[in-house]
Amino acid sequence: MDVTGETTMKDPSNPVCRTISTLLARIGDKWTVLVVQTLGSGPKRFGELRREIPSVSQRMLTLTLRNLERDGLVSRTVTPSIPPRVDYELTELGQSLQGPICELARWTTDNVEAIHQAQARYDAQHDESIAA
Repeated sequence: MDVTGETTMKDPSNPVCRTISTLLARIGDKWTVLVVQTLGSGPKRFGELRREIPSVSQRMLTLTLRNLERDGLVSRTVTPSIPPRVDYELTELGQSLQGPICELARWTTDNVEAIHQAQARYDAQHDESIAA
């Protein structure tokens, strides 16, 4: 293994590699990105999250929150009342993820036009080769 651990990270049979892959898949998931960004402004109830992320289904939001809670990125607080009040908020670990997620979103926004242009060039070149 090299000094950076790169060999370990590329070996799919290595448990560290599997863990990293699983976490990156979760962190890179669009619902995770949207939930982390939304909770960045403070605690929210489930209904507030649904309103602020209208494209997410109730099931996907529930699964995303559950996974984020399991990973220690989100905390869930139940306040006994009728009906019970449930609030979700980023943990310290979740807050530390907000910076990289926001930077990735900023990069995407800054480069979306260049990416669309590259896709159009690629599609035009490959459409010509298919037709030939």
